[in-house]
Amino acid sequence: ARLPGLHWQPTEIDPARRTSIDAYLAEAGLANTAPAQDLDATRPGWGADHAGQALILLVNLLHLISAAEAQILITEAATALSPEGLFLVYGPFMRTGELTSEGDRTFHASLTAQDGEIGYKDDGEIIAMMQAAGLDLVRVVEMPANNLALVARRP
Repeated sequence: ARLPGLHWQPTEIDPARRTSIDAYLAEAGLANTAPAQDLDATRPGWGADHAGQALILLVNLLHLISAAEAQILITEAATALSPEGLFLVYGPFMRTGELTSEGDRTFHASLTAQDGEIGYKDDGEIIAMMQAAGLDLVRVVEMPANNLALVARRP
């Protein structure tokens, strides 16, 4: 509603979550949103299937996937962006290898206990992955609840 000039295409791998997204969008009645599409953002090749995006917004996913999957996701997002397109990644991160709050330490430990491949990623490592994928870092924004927004642009 606050960005009526943008057309939003939500994506989600889980069918139940897509149903929830679609119910929320139906209730909101916004003309600039489409039904949620199935997308596994860790699948190699999805970027070419979704080329020409002006903006890709990723919310609270990197800590739930492995570093190798994060690399695929970032590379594919860079491929999907149009020139001057923005990639915005929001979520919890380690800051220069450090967890910055007790809540972050507890949550990260619970994630890594479930699966040693997942957990908070280091902000510098994700920025390096973005740059290796050909993206330019535009801004790092401190967000509520000790989260970050990393904003990158495809040249």
